[in-house]
Amino acid sequence: MKVVVLSDTHAPRRWKGCPPRVAEHLRGADLILHAGDVCTAGVLDELAAYAPVHAVKGNNDGPDVTAPETLELDLDGLRVAMIHDSGPAAGRAARMRRRFPAADLVVFGHSHIPLDHSENGLRIFNPGSPTDRRRQPHGTIGVLRIEDGHLVGAEIVPV
Repeated sequence: MKVVVLSDTHAPRRWKGCPPRVAEHLRGADLILHAGDVCTAGVLDELAAYAPVHAVKGNNDGPDVTAPETLELDLDGLRVAMIHDSGPAAGRAARMRRRFPAADLVVFGHSHIPLDHSENGLRIFNPGSPTDRRRQPHGTIGVLRIEDGHLVGAEIVPV
């Protein structure tokens, strides 16, 4: 299963439409996860033309974005949790373990800083932002590969 992970697209100020380098990765995706700050529901509709989408609400999402604050999914046997803001970097993995005790992977956003980190049996993953890189050298997305309940690949991809 190929899962494309996005966060912090910030439409319409930053996301005017799906950037071509993002679309390249969305083609052939089995699932798309969006970790919040979509800002307008039209982004989710645009993404859904590529693959089914699961999203959580971010702090900048408008009232038209109907998404839960957190979400827990079973993706081919892999237990995935999603939240927009995971809080400060210090103690993040332990805090996410307490918040989502059954999760194998927690996907989050908010900081626009890509992160792929494992600690005490939990992997935490922030894809960064494809459109608002802030102090990062590139906009980024995440690509996950899941097979038989295992995360066999996780990549932060510059776009």
